[in-house]
Parts: sequence; C-alpha cells; structure tokens
Amino acid sequence: MKSKKRQASVVEPQETGAIKHSWSEDRLHIALVYPNSYFHGMSNLGVQTVYHLLNNRDDCLCERFFLPDKESPQHSLTSIESGRSLGEFDVIAFSVSFENDYLNIPIIFKLAEIPLFASDRAKQYPLVILGGVCAFINPEPLADIVDVVAVGEAEPLLPELITVMKKKDLSKEKMLRSLANTAGIYVPRFYVPHYGSDQTIASILVSPDIQTRVKRQYLADLDSSASRNIIYTSDTEFGTMALTEVSRGCSHGCRFCAAGYVYQPPRERSLNNLLDQVDEGLCQRQRIGLVAAAVADYSHIGPLEEGILERGGEISVASLRMDALSKADVERLSSSGHKTVAIAPEAGSQRMRDVINKGIDEEMILTATRLLADGGIVNLKLYFLIGLPGERDDDINGIIELTQKINQIWRDVGRQRGRLGTVILSINPFIPKPFTPLQWAPMDNEKSLKKKLRVLQAAIAKIPNTRLNHESIRAAVLQAFLARGDRRVGHLLADLSAGGNLKQKAKKQSLDVDFYVSRERTEDETFPWEIIDQGVPRSYLWSEYQRACEGQLTPPCKPGCRRCGLCS
Repeated sequence: MKSKKRQASVVEPQETGAIKHSWSEDRLHIALVYPNSYFHGMSNLGVQTVYHLLNNRDDCLCERFFLPDKESPQHSLTSIESGRSLGEFDVIAFSVSFENDYLNIPIIFKLAEIPLFASDRAKQYPLVILGGVCAFINPEPLADIVDVVAVGEAEPLLPELITVMKKKDLSKEKMLRSLANTAGIYVPRFYVPHYGSDQTIASILVSPDIQTRVKRQYLADLDSSASRNIIYTSDTEFGTMALTEVSRGCSHGCRFCAAGYVYQPPRERSLNNLLDQVDEGLCQRQRIGLVAAAVADYSHIGPLEEGILERGGEISVASLRMDALSKADVERLSSSGHKTVAIAPEAGSQRMRDVINKGIDEEMILTATRLLADGGIVNLKLYFLIGLPGERDDDINGIIELTQKINQIWRDVGRQRGRLGTVILSINPFIPKPFTPLQWAPMDNEKSLKKKLRVLQAAIAKIPNTRLNHESIRAAVLQAFLARGDRRVGHLLADLSAGGNLKQKAKKQSLDVDFYVSRERTEDETFPWEIIDQGVPRSYLWSEYQRACEGQLTPPCKPGCRRCGLCS
C-alpha cells in the first residue's frame, strides 16, 4: 500500500550518525520499528546493529519508527529519517525485546492504518517481520499478526532473508514458502496448533515440505561484525556513553535466565576488535559502556579496561559478577567516576541461590560489597527476585538479613571516608521464561507476592540509608501471560493495549490467565514456543528443573560435554 503522500513537517531528534539513503526503486525499503518510545528504542544496541547492517548494503534502505509520544500535538507515526509512513515501505521489521511492548503493536498498526492480523492484509500491504530476542524466546502471541519470524541473531539471518525478499518475480505465497525453508526463518501460517480438551497443545500440523522445527541462528565469529553505537543522541538512558558489545551468551546457567540459554554458545570479541570499537566510540563520547550478559567473564577484561583508560576514556558497566570482581576492577571503575554499581545476589538465602543455580555464597557477596565500598563506590544497587519456586518465609527474611549485613559494611566504610552512600534494593517477581529449566514452574500468585513485598518494604524502611524499588506486580503478571502465551493470547492484544483488568478481558475471550501464568507444567507438555530449536536439549532443561526442585547445583561439565549445549 505505497503512497507518495508526505507529512507536512517532521520533528527530528537531536542525533548524529543517522543514515539517509535516496529513495530508489532498486532498493528494498525496510521500516525498522521499535514498539516503544524513541528514548527506549535508541537505548537498544540490537536496533542500532540491525540499522547499520541494513544500511551498509547498497540494495537496502532502512528507516526507523518508534511509538509516538502521546503528549505530542503531532501524534503521528512517521519515520525518523524522511517522515514517510509505514505503508510506503516494502517491509515492516519489528524489533521486540520486551513482552509488554506487544501491547504497543496494535497501536502502531492502527496509527499506520494497516490491518493488524496477517490474514486481513492483502498483497499490497508491506511484509511484516518479527525480530529481536522475543522472536526466538516465544513468538507465538504474535504468530497471527506477523508474516515472518527471524529466529536468532541478525548477522547470519539478514543476507538470505533479503535475497529472497528482493525477488520481484515471486508472489507473496511463493516468497513465504521460500522463506519457510530458509535456515532460521519461521513462517507461522504454515504451522497450525491444535488444542486438547485441557487447552494444552495436542499437536502442530506443519504444511508439507516445510521444516518441522526452526533452528535458531547465531554468529559464530563476533569479530566479523561490529555491534556498537552507530547513532548518538542524548535522548536515551545511555546518552552519555558509547556502547560496545563485549560478548554474547553466558556459561553460568542461572536457571531463571532466558538470556543465559537463548544466546548460546558463549562467544566473545578479540581484544583488538574491541579496542578498535573503543577508538570509534571515543570520537563521540568519553565514557565507554561495556555490554554483555556477563562483562566480568570477558577473558581480557583487565587489558580492555586499561586500554580505555589509557586512551583517556571512562568505563561503565551495567552490573558486576561478584565471584569475578577484583580490587583492580573496582579501582578502574572508581577512576572512571562510577558512583553507583549493581550486583545481583538474586536471593537472600543460600537455599534459594542453590535452587536457581546462582553459584555464589554469602561470603562472596559480602567480600564484593567490601571491595566496592573500599574502592570508593558511593551507592550500591542489589537485584533480588521474589516468588521463586519453593520460596518460604525464611527465604524472604534472608533478603532482609543479607541487606542488613551489606548495609553495615556500606555505612562503616562510608563513615570512614566521610560520606554515607545509599543501598538500593531492586525487587522483581520471578517470571518463568521459555527455554529455561524453570519453564515448567508456576509463577507465584499476586496475593502471595504482594504479601512478601509488604514484608520487605516494612523491614527495609527501618534500615538507614537504604531504599527499595520494585516492579509492578500487575505488570509482571502481564509479562508472564505474554511470555508463556500461545496464538490465542495474540487475539487479546488489541483489547489489552487499551488497559484495564487482564483477567476480565481474558475471560471475555474464554482465556484463563492462571492457565498461562500460575500453573505448573507436566514433564511431557508441548510448549507453544517449541517450534523453535534453541540447541539446548529439552531433557537437559528438565533435569535442571529437577535439580532446582531438590536445591542442587548443576554438576560441572566434563571436557567434550555435549549434554547441555552451553559449553559446546
């Protein structure tokens, strides 16, 4: 549905590095859509990487779209680069990192005057693609909305995807069939789920000559592609930094963490590659933000940080792994002006840390706390989960007791240096995520979570220089509903985007929120997301769930191990 109609005016953000190609019919025109605000979208390194990869090709033009600001007098949906409308592009590519952003997708389609569901879009409308981490965790809530799902990392997927989409002699049906047999490409219309009387998936009917499962694709050699800021703007959470991706994947195997399983195997960039990216970044910003699931695990972290400092730069990291923290690490952070550092005990009791396979003990936590305090870090942020499987009252008390011990160290050192800092607790409800060992576990119910939160709030309020932040429990339940949902959930999104009570709206569509959120799964239940092959055996995830139920840590892998897919 292409149109030559232009917006009368385009309000451009203050940014540098945007790429503006001429609108040539020889190019594939791609609208890259992040279904949230510009502020959030431009904080996402994945969006910038895809934008760079597409615009580096002579045969592509990529422009960005974000959810318009509701307070703006021009509540219109237009591209940042040229002010064109979504319907003018050949392809609409959504990059989705957070399940709750699903609710913004119906709004974007409505503003663009494009039908929401794929079955309602005739051939004149753009092809709609889903990418981003949600696309390879569980794309099923969007399966009836999008035409194509890109399962995995952009670098290995984009070349073949673009080659097929540029074939002008293919009808839409033939194009989709060709894509459906391309590695890492999932075309939902060729897979039809059938539900049993208990509402679980009884079977999935796959069209003839279509791959039965879609294997996630990943980039084996990270040095072959840069992943850093291409566009710089102050209007993001990390506006003062040049972000640089250090590695992908994580070998620690925390049982609640989807990122730890869907970005396997662990890979890292060479030191020379990263220092080259640092040189590029320092031309724009003095502070380098190091991005990874586990920055401290990078094998050359010391030389990398020293290289940044030697070049006159500063270092920023999102969080630190306590068992890998050294005095030298803290000194480098302190010399970079770091005032606040985050660590993630995740649970207050050793029993619960063993359930989630955290692999640290209280002594490690307190040692890291002292290192940070002695190193001049002023504020400490602590990440905790509540509602973990098998959690008891004494586990919640464990969070309080651990916080008291950490706070004592923080205040003692603060008095010595003449400046008392703040300890900040970030409390989030546990959400069982696909492709983790805890995907079989139920989410704790709202009443229980609220009670636990009240206990923590009352206790933390009595601890000096300590405060507690927490995620909305209602938002967490919604996230769990979307994260574990099937195609039936997708038909509720337009209604949910208007707000209101989740359970009431689900009931109108004959859906039971508890069925998706707070129900423990059986060993042999087929999950909606299992059309995707992550490379980690289901049997391994189940054995890890059993160890979690028994409070056992994961046994070390032996050389040549292939049982888990995490170290191969």
